[in-house]
Amino acid sequence: MGLNLNDKKAVVAEVSAQVANAQTIAIAEYRGIEVTDLTVLRKKARESGVYLRVLKNTLVRRAVADTPFAGLADQMVGPLIYSISADPVAAAKVLNDFAKSNDKLVLKGGSYAGKVLDKAGLQALASIPSRDELLSKLLYVMKAPVTGLAVCLGALAKQREEVAA
Repeated sequence: MGLNLNDKKAVVAEVSAQVANAQTIAIAEYRGIEVTDLTVLRKKARESGVYLRVLKNTLVRRAVADTPFAGLADQMVGPLIYSISADPVAAAKVLNDFAKSNDKLVLKGGSYAGKVLDKAGLQALASIPSRDELLSKLLYVMKAPVTGLAVCLGALAKQREEVAA
């Protein structure tokens, strides 16, 4: 049974709210995927803070109209699952990682920073480390000289104790 007009307006409003805060939208064709696999995908998306939903393409076209994601409307054909996130990489990463283990999920494209991405562009975006990974690498690089200095001073103190004794 289809949605009535009020339900459609509610869906468009919900998607518009997600798109307003989003940096990335990734779309994939989900034809033939079993329900258990979709449940696993939804769980991974929730853990990553990604809005993941199967939606009617016409409703999403209305939601993205007059936004930086409007160029994505041409790719909205067929049974699609939409992945929307405020994190620039998370939406693409969730779909790409799942597509690696499930060949029935076919990446179609996406949009990031006002640019429409094809499948290869979406995979390239997904290969970028997440914000948390980049922060941890930065902290490691910042911490390395301090750690080296502390080890050096400790060795120097130990050497002086041995000489004094």
